[in-house]
Amino acid sequence: MKENICTAAGMIGGLFAALLGGWDTALITLVIFMAVDFTTGVISAALGKSKHSKTGRLSSKAGWYGLAKKFCTLLIIVVAVRMDILIGTTYIRDATCIGFCMNELLSIIENTSLIGIPYPDAIKKGIEVLQKKTNKMDSSFQQMIDALENDEKENEKENKEDKQHD
Repeated sequence: MKENICTAAGMIGGLFAALLGGWDTALITLVIFMAVDFTTGVISAALGKSKHSKTGRLSSKAGWYGLAKKFCTLLIIVVAVRMDILIGTTYIRDATCIGFCMNELLSIIENTSLIGIPYPDAIKKGIEVLQKKTNKMDSSFQQMIDALENDEKENEKENKEDKQHD
């Protein structure tokens, strides 16, 4: 019985990892940031300082809303993986993971600031580095789009020339 449960859990975990493009650093970091964000959100609400409820206190509605947003974030990662597969790259998933990591990181900082915990300069500098990395990935992705558009134009031109010769 125990082996069957472990096998089923492994298969389900493997399926989710495959759908999300593999269990790599970007995804692990995103999942950790999501857990830390949710936890700091619950702590800030327990202290009556949440911005996600009218009273600033714990709210099951706000909690479920936060979990639903995180689930939808993972669905967007699945979409990004499939787009990468169609195009033959890894830019979209990586940029998407990093972008969502940035969102989670900013939310963590907001939650901890609400409860009076300052964040160090190293975190500020790390955010700047991540923003620069995201911008570089965006420019690389734009270069890829430009190259694909140029290829399409050349193919159209060749097709027109072939039709003229026929």
